[in-house]
Amino acid sequence: MTRTALEATSAFYQASPGIRLFRLALTASQRLWPALAVRAACRLFLTPLPPKWLHRGKPWDASWRVESWPFESASVTVYSQAVAPHGPVALLVHGWGGHAGQMVALAQALAGQGMRPVILEMPGHGRSKGAESTLPQFTRAIEYVSARLRQQGHHIRALVAHSLGASASAYVASRGLPIERLVLLAPAASPPEYTRLFAQVFGLSEATRAAMQKRIEAREGILMPQFEPDSVGPRIRVSTMVVHDRGDSINRFADGMAYAHAIKGTELVATEGLGHRKLLKDAEVLGKVAIFMT
Repeated sequence: MTRTALEATSAFYQASPGIRLFRLALTASQRLWPALAVRAACRLFLTPLPPKWLHRGKPWDASWRVESWPFESASVTVYSQAVAPHGPVALLVHGWGGHAGQMVALAQALAGQGMRPVILEMPGHGRSKGAESTLPQFTRAIEYVSARLRQQGHHIRALVAHSLGASASAYVASRGLPIERLVLLAPAASPPEYTRLFAQVFGLSEATRAAMQKRIEAREGILMPQFEPDSVGPRIRVSTMVVHDRGDSINRFADGMAYAHAIKGTELVATEGLGHRKLLKDAEVLGKVAIFMT
């Protein structure tokens, strides 16, 4: 049976004794010290999990060049291959709690089409510095790395992204990022919905959840609904493909459909049995994404 996003997220957090204790502390602090509960909830909500050190030490093939670029108060890690050094760049972006290694199979498929794959690892993830990140920071990192690549003389043909990275990429594309192709893999449609999911998992009241959302919006200078498909979709003017599994238990299939409906001319690829992450390595999906690039 396919788990709901609430069940999947609850199981992930409940697996950690430390997180269970944190949940109890949050629940108690809401009654005794509401402002502290809001700050603590924000800190946990903005901390990518699983911890980045789980993926930091994994070796990379010698064909990849790994660079750390300072970014804001942290850093981003940029992985690029020397294949097709003068070919058009395909910029690949992982999702929340993900890492660059998840995008390697896609990178290899695109390299086979004569493209130069570049994988962006976000602050607080993988080898990058920082303990926290946000969806707005994802968008700023994409814009920054894209600008640096263009400054180096590269032509960026495509932006390919997974999950929350896909949500960030759709927003960046709606702001006129100069690309020709956009691929959204299992995108998340509603950031406010994630705050409600988080609140359910940690037993937060609606007052605490709403205050947490406002605190994040004030810090980042942007309102969460501005990332939703109905807001960004009509402004996207590039050829777009959305790939989403009907049984995705993290981001609902309806999320992918929302982007497909909001972005004119979008090609929607619906998969079965791949869930949220297996589509990143599925041969049929990789082939369709590669063909879409031509």
